[in-house]
Amino acid sequence: MKEIFAGAGGASPAPAALAAKVRTLAPSMTRSMQRVAEAVAGDPAGCAALTVTGLAELTGTSEATVVRTARLLGYPGYRDLRLALAGLAAQQQSGRAPSVTADIAVDDPIADVVAKLAYDEQQTLADTAAGLDTAQLGAAVTALAAARRIDIYGIGASSLVGQDLAQKLLRIGLIAHAHGDPHLAITNAVQLRAKDVAIAITHSGSTGDVIEPLRVAFEHGATTIAITGRPDGPVSQYADHILTTSTARESELRPAAMSSRTSQLLVVDCLFVGVAQRTYESAAPALSASYEALAHRHSPRSTGR
Repeated sequence: MKEIFAGAGGASPAPAALAAKVRTLAPSMTRSMQRVAEAVAGDPAGCAALTVTGLAELTGTSEATVVRTARLLGYPGYRDLRLALAGLAAQQQSGRAPSVTADIAVDDPIADVVAKLAYDEQQTLADTAAGLDTAQLGAAVTALAAARRIDIYGIGASSLVGQDLAQKLLRIGLIAHAHGDPHLAITNAVQLRAKDVAIAITHSGSTGDVIEPLRVAFEHGATTIAITGRPDGPVSQYADHILTTSTARESELRPAAMSSRTSQLLVVDCLFVGVAQRTYESAAPALSASYEALAHRHSPRSTGR
């Protein structure tokens, strides 16, 4: 299983990735750590000016909690977090990192709904790109490009994302199947071996119907990949590679499935393009053949008109 947090031997996240880290990891933090995370995300300039003691007093926590929060967010210590906060504050002041907009209200005009959703989608994509571990992405692409067979597991909205990835891989000549039925997923996972790849898509990181087939695939020797918004969730136990997604704030009119789907599709597109690059000599002709077949099917002659 990969190392989850950048602070454990990796480089500290860039300022642009700090807000994404907070949004991604806050739900899995203790309440006291959440207060620290919410404070630094809400007022990076103000918190950057505080000592560790000052931030502890502001959030009603302890200095140890502040330091633990900094490390969980990927920084070796509080000093490094303060530097990132100062950088994030500078970006916001320059207009390159706008503050988060308000939630959608029941009485919002449709034009405001469009604007708010568009902003949140853009922010989710930016957060996911900033927090995506490109080394893990590259390793996942390598495994997929050489795979004998690829199984993809997802339930609900994640199932739709899995289907999208499967049909993309099929169009470049790879053998890929998406499974939304947990029983079929496990039945197929039993058949996987080394050289095969299994992908689990679960925003929560704890969807049992997705984790179980991934576990089976892992134990049968397949390379396993998790696309998840909770890199510390149970799914990580059976993942050789973890690709972390971000999500906008959940609200009554904006469930997590909406924004998680957006970030998952970005990761799926990154995987597909990476695999297509690695297998270009075979992928390009396969894509051309599929385009030609589809064009022929929809031409007037093929429909008898």
